[in-house]
Amino acid sequence: MKKGTKIIIASLITLIIAAIGFYVLLPAINVFNQELWTYIIMVAVIWSVIYFLLGVKDLKSVGVKESLKGMKVLGIVIAIPVIVLIVGNIISSTFFNAEKYSQIITVNEAVFEEDMPESGLVTNIALMDSDSAEMYGKRAMGNLADVVSQYQIGTSYVQINYKGTPQKVVNLEYVDFFKWFNNRKNGIPGMVMVDPVNSSAEYVELSTPMKYVESAYFNEDLHRKLRFSYPTKIFGNISFEVDDEGKPYYIVACMTPRVGIFGAYDVNEVIIFNPCDGSSELYALADVPAWVDNVFTGTLASQKYDWYGTLANGFWNSIIGNKDCKVTTDDFGYIVIEDDVWFFTGVTSVSNDESNIGFIISNARTGEYKFYSVIGAEEYSAMNAAEGAVQEKGYVASFPSLINASGEATYIMVLKDKGGLVKLYALVNVENYSIVATGTTQAEAKEAYIKLLKEEGVLDNNVEIPETTPDLPADTKEKSITVSQIRFLTIDGESYIYIKDTEGVFYKLAVAEDEGVLLIDDGSKLAVKYTDTETNEKIKNIVSWSFDEVSS
Repeated sequence: MKKGTKIIIASLITLIIAAIGFYVLLPAINVFNQELWTYIIMVAVIWSVIYFLLGVKDLKSVGVKESLKGMKVLGIVIAIPVIVLIVGNIISSTFFNAEKYSQIITVNEAVFEEDMPESGLVTNIALMDSDSAEMYGKRAMGNLADVVSQYQIGTSYVQINYKGTPQKVVNLEYVDFFKWFNNRKNGIPGMVMVDPVNSSAEYVELSTPMKYVESAYFNEDLHRKLRFSYPTKIFGNISFEVDDEGKPYYIVACMTPRVGIFGAYDVNEVIIFNPCDGSSELYALADVPAWVDNVFTGTLASQKYDWYGTLANGFWNSIIGNKDCKVTTDDFGYIVIEDDVWFFTGVTSVSNDESNIGFIISNARTGEYKFYSVIGAEEYSAMNAAEGAVQEKGYVASFPSLINASGEATYIMVLKDKGGLVKLYALVNVENYSIVATGTTQAEAKEAYIKLLKEEGVLDNNVEIPETTPDLPADTKEKSITVSQIRFLTIDGESYIYIKDTEGVFYKLAVAEDEGVLLIDDGSKLAVKYTDTETNEKIKNIVSWSFDEVSS
């Protein structure tokens, strides 16, 4: 076969394979994207293999040496992206750029008592972890047979601030290709919202179904739709959120290297994508709307602080001397401050990782950092202390968060059983993690905790226990009712009471949240605080209740 013919055939076949490869791999067409250079190497190698195979029959007549002459140029073509990757990573490494890495963020020192004033019950912290949220979400879907048979709940629960309260939210996904094919015209009908403070969940049906999601196929695949709309953008984290009106969006972080060619990737732009109609808008980081909560991830926030904490005195100091080197602990929690979600994690010295020298919080939308100099036990020691206080029960502690309890920096967390259900609340003193208190409610745990602080001489005996009235959801309503009927329903192993009033409206509550509901009888008069459900106007969620002495 003539050389020119081989080149044309090899090029055509490679072009087809390359197009398919791009459709599947979706690399950003951006010189700062390592995946693009890897893709170029792959395409060049494929062309070489095809060109060589087309000339196999000619080896005997022209010889191997003569047959490979035309591939020298291609060898250079392959070498160029390989060199770019190797050299690019070297010149972008912390070895040559320690100072630049350490200056990527600015950390402001703040006063713990000022930023985190003492309050009653904790309503701005997601004490529930993602595993428990997933379990509660499945329970909320348990009685929706038509939905469960065609869709599944996504596993990537996202922490958001929705109408002033922490929520974990996740959209439904297609189970497999065939479920997508059969339901693609209907789209994704809803999402699950989990209240990590009150340990409740509900399925929310969307007014307009979602078309572009991660589990869809071909041109309805979320990543493919984004790539074809923004071919040059390097995508980072993609999180599902809802705005203040309950409309679904994907928040897409666009990355750029802050050091060299491939070093210290950080967020510089954000795409807000509407999965219902495929529309989107690109924002500069400073212009992202306030309702957006997740631009940065906790992992990225911790990584950037670790660069800041370990590389300020040079690369070799981070390896050998460790002078003044500090890093974040292995995990992070969430806290809502005003209208923003913040990551929370401890900071420990590299040379002594058994105790914290302070804490940082990082704004998940803006990337702002604050450091609090609060010395004490690191989070895992506190978790072990809480588990040890009830070791006979075998409960597992969630990752804690930090609160101000009577002026004392205090870890707060929940203790779960093997099934993931929240059984107890625990408070552990940061400076002295032998001071541990637990209770079936926050109020009970906090009362026991302050009592222990007094017994240990940390607090004066005249310190009063603060009022623990919780902040109610913004859409809470109140009504006096007369009970006409009581029903109990078991959903995924958990018992719920449904209280029917004389107007035919049901008010539901998990029995485990308040066993006092067992004292309610037909004819009882109650004062009920409730919120509406998204699924049925005749079913309400009980926020709190009491016997209505005035009506009786």
